[in-house]
Amino acid sequence: MFDPDELDQIREGKAQWEEEDVQPTVDRFGERKETFTTDTEGHEVDRLYTPADVSDLDYEEDLGFPGQEPYTRGVYPTGYRGRLWTMRQYAGMGTAEETNERFNYLLDQGQTGLSMAFDLPTQMGYDSDHAMAAGEVGKTGVAIDSLDDMETVFDGIPLDEVSTSMTINAPASVLLAMYIAVGDRQGVDREELRGTIQNDVLKEYIARNTFIYPPEPSMRLITDIFEFCAAETPKFNTISISGYHIREAGSTAAQEIAFTLGDGIEYVQAAIEAGLDVDEFAPQLSFFFASYNNILEEVAKFRAARRLWAKIMEERFDAENPKSKQLKFHTQTAGSTLTAQQIENNVVRVAYQALAAVLGGTQSLHTNGKDEAIGLPTEESVRTALRTQQILAHESGAADTIDPLAGSYYVESLTDELEAEARSLIEEVDERGGMRRSIEEQWVQRQIQDVAFERQREQEAGERVIVGVNEYQVEEEGEQDIEEVDEAVEQAQQENVAAVREDRDDEEVEAKLDALRRAAERDENVMPYIIDAVKVYATTGEVCDVFRDVFGEYQPGSSL
Repeated sequence: MFDPDELDQIREGKAQWEEEDVQPTVDRFGERKETFTTDTEGHEVDRLYTPADVSDLDYEEDLGFPGQEPYTRGVYPTGYRGRLWTMRQYAGMGTAEETNERFNYLLDQGQTGLSMAFDLPTQMGYDSDHAMAAGEVGKTGVAIDSLDDMETVFDGIPLDEVSTSMTINAPASVLLAMYIAVGDRQGVDREELRGTIQNDVLKEYIARNTFIYPPEPSMRLITDIFEFCAAETPKFNTISISGYHIREAGSTAAQEIAFTLGDGIEYVQAAIEAGLDVDEFAPQLSFFFASYNNILEEVAKFRAARRLWAKIMEERFDAENPKSKQLKFHTQTAGSTLTAQQIENNVVRVAYQALAAVLGGTQSLHTNGKDEAIGLPTEESVRTALRTQQILAHESGAADTIDPLAGSYYVESLTDELEAEARSLIEEVDERGGMRRSIEEQWVQRQIQDVAFERQREQEAGERVIVGVNEYQVEEEGEQDIEEVDEAVEQAQQENVAAVREDRDDEEVEAKLDALRRAAERDENVMPYIIDAVKVYATTGEVCDVFRDVFGEYQPGSSL
């Protein structure tokens, strides 16, 4: 790059520029703020970045070429010139029939991958007729009580032609088994099934709380999935290690990297301890990040995360397969940034966040609907969100070259800063005994809560401008068109699960559930037994109840 003498000249030139040009201008006109900082970090942003700010940058070691270590510039050699990112819209609409209609609509509109949202009872492993499900059936996504529901969701949708992402964690093994069973019924070779299950229970203890079992058996279910899918469904991503919910809970960008990769370390270690070879399962790991408003910080975050994960897999786990070191990730635009006030502004926010994800090299992307701050997205707002991605792909030029912001003195400097801070946090987690221990002691949660509290204070004090909320407000009139779940959905779903139980062979169901129970007790891989059970229409709740009996339920405050 530059030799030491040239760097010294640049530093001297910058100092002279600040004295002769900048200071007189500041004295005369001032600046908007005394100090500028990144969106979440509080790192001071300089007026100007020069080669002197990245003087330690080694191109081959720190950047390299796309598709080559350390993957800072992307995991694929041709980037989006070969294939665009997968365009997903998160959807789950009350009943399986409604979800099937929305999926077909989105595919007709040019969506290239499906993203499935589940209602709260399904996420917690309860059937729709369970007392704990009352009032929640179909509210946050689709209710999946049995294979009958899953078959309805994918009716007319060939699973060998779509990639499906399922946001499910504690009961991930059950929903994956149902998806595989639908593929079997369609005659699809299991090796052709493509998609992702979230399957990330550690972040549930940190940020979402939709856990069922204690961590140890939960981790066992995860490693069972790793082992089964490596052999049976090699194109299916077995986990989406999620920083999204960590960021939405209030974390900084560096914390999002650190705690997400920290969870990844725990999963890899658990799989190795279970006897799996790192290079057999690691290529199927995937990640899930948020994309926020500060475009350059987000781009730097994605680049830093890729580089750091490659180092972790090589340094800690002696991974040799290049695919084991590649951090592949899905991105969702930031739901917590959407405002109920002036909701049209959310279209702009989502577009900028999507741009950041694409400039950062995401493998798939979900763009939020403008109205998600007030309810489920309408068909119109979902279409606008999808069109945002399509315009970005085909009209903006952002997808025409790989890692277009590489070499920016600011972006490279910020990438280094975020990687260094994330590595420091991971080292602190190690000193505390790892992520499970750090979560158990509530240390991770406190780090996030402290940042969230400070950000909220800044907003309320007007120090952080939220357009349309604490600045540039207008009087708004009229009601918004809100997508709502009909209360009749719950009764219909309860009648449906009752009909499934009526039509099935109960003795066969009991036999399959008993076999599953014995496998769980013997520490045998449970996935084949779950698939057998759901194929005879054992329900989500019944399968999860087997695990509740064998594993117990996690109580907040107890040891992880």
